[in-house]
Formats: sequence, C-alpha cells, structure tokens
Amino acid sequence: MLMKVNSSSDSECPLGSDTYKYSCPEAEAIIFSWVEQAISQDSRMAASLLRLHFHDCFGCDGSVLLDDRDDFVGEKTAAPNLNSLRGFEVIDGIKSELELVCPQIVSCADILATVARDSVVLSGGPAWEVQMGRKDSISASKEAANNNIPAPNSTVDVLLAKFQNVGLNLQDMVALSGAHTIGKARCPTFRSRLESRSDSSDVNMEFIESLQELCSGGDNTNKVAHLDLATPATFDNQYYVNLLSGEGLLPSDQALLNGNDQTRQIVQTYAVDPSAFYEDFKYSMVKMASLGSLTQIDGQIRRDCRTIN
Repeated sequence: MLMKVNSSSDSECPLGSDTYKYSCPEAEAIIFSWVEQAISQDSRMAASLLRLHFHDCFGCDGSVLLDDRDDFVGEKTAAPNLNSLRGFEVIDGIKSELELVCPQIVSCADILATVARDSVVLSGGPAWEVQMGRKDSISASKEAANNNIPAPNSTVDVLLAKFQNVGLNLQDMVALSGAHTIGKARCPTFRSRLESRSDSSDVNMEFIESLQELCSGGDNTNKVAHLDLATPATFDNQYYVNLLSGEGLLPSDQALLNGNDQTRQIVQTYAVDPSAFYEDFKYSMVKMASLGSLTQIDGQIRRDCRTIN
C-alpha cells in the first residue's frame, strides 16, 4: 500500500455517495460491467484491481496509473510495483467509455476505488457504498512508492508504524490484510518463508515444503502461489483460518498471528466470525479510500488515466 500522506485538512474535499447522481448516473454501472467482464476472463483480475487501489492509496489520487515520460517519472517502475501491478488496461477501458458518456466528470481515482469494491463483490465478498469526488493528482512519487509500501517480509511493528503514519490503526491493518484472501504472489516475495525452521512450534512444515517444491529450480521469479490455497478466488475469511494453521503465504501475513498478541486476537476473531471481518473490512476500506482526497485546486479529472491533461 502506498502512503502518500497529505496532512493538511484544508486540502481535503468532501466525498459523497451521490457525487455523480446527475452528472454521470451511468458511472457505477459502466464500471461494474467492465470489472465483471475482466474477472470472467481472468479470475485473478479481481485481486489485481483491488491491489491497484491499495497501491494508489493512501492518497487515493490515481498517481499509480501515470506512465513514465521523458520529463516525468511515475510510480509504475517503483520496486513494489514493477512487474507486479496489473489491470491497467481494464482501467483504460473504463475511462474510455466514461469519457464518451460523460467527459471529464469521473476521476481515475474514483474509478480505482470503485473497481476495488466491485472486485470484492464479484468474488463473493461484501458490498459497501463507495464515497466519490476525488480528483486525480498531477504528480507522482516513485520515492514514496519505494520507501512506504510495506514489504512482504515486514514485521507487525513495521506494518503498524506505516499504517499509523497515515491515520489507520491496528484494527484497520488486520482487517485490510484480509484482502489477501484472493490473489497470488511470486516466489521472491515469500522467500524467507521457505527458510522456516522445522524445530519451531508455529511452523507448518508440510505447507513450507510445498512452497519449497513450487519455488525450486532455477529462475523462480515469475512462479506464483495462491495467497489463499483453500478458496483462492473467493473473498471470504479463509485467509485468517489459514493463518491459524500456519498457512500464511507472506511473512507479513503470518506475522499477524505470531508476532503480536493484539493482532493475534483479531485474527482469531475473524477466523470464526466472517461477519465481523466483513464489517471491519468495509469500514476500513471506506476509511482508507478517504485519505488525502484532492480538491479541484490540487487536482484534476484526467481524460486519460495514464497521463496528466
């Protein structure tokens, strides 16, 4: 997740659920249709679109969509994003249709927030009202992307510090981590899990050995594993159940159970109470998506999400 902190309250604009009620009433239906089609063709796309929104926040300003140019450096080539983020062409398609129907009304940042919700819903997860009215940034920060997106081998303390830095708390962190109930990760992102010791009581060696087998051989850079082996394409609470049995794929996932008493208690609650997870996840998604919203003065409505107007 990308932390693009904007601490000035003067630069925030109010978001609402009826922003496009009159100016572009078809917006949400158009977005949903594109997401539905994309996921029907590639079930992994649900996680990819959700992840795009996460990496665009906490600023939620569409900066992650900007391409590099001769005179501009975007965030796509930052280490956490390069050869990792995908789904840009889906955003392009949505934006193109919206520009035909209601030109320069719907921001790319609002598209990202909406595709995230729709991806969860289409994967069997909960629905929530997306607050709209964001503007698109006219800048990007590769440095921020490199420095502030939590690494997959982060400890709980490191994760929590980055979340708290933008106004999210420990509960938000554990709830939002549940997004890893769908999607895949490449072998290099969980390399340290492959080195887990068999003499540790909290290590599931059968699971570790299956990962070692998957990632064995020469170049394993592009080999991927499901973040949730049990229900990989379904948005549910299985992620937390997996953590209890030592089957968290990323070190930062399993750390939520093994690295902190408070996070362990929340994981245990979500593992047995999917409704509690859903409610907290929805709340934290709305909270995260409202961070750093840009005003008209600070931002714009891009005609093309890949470039500033």
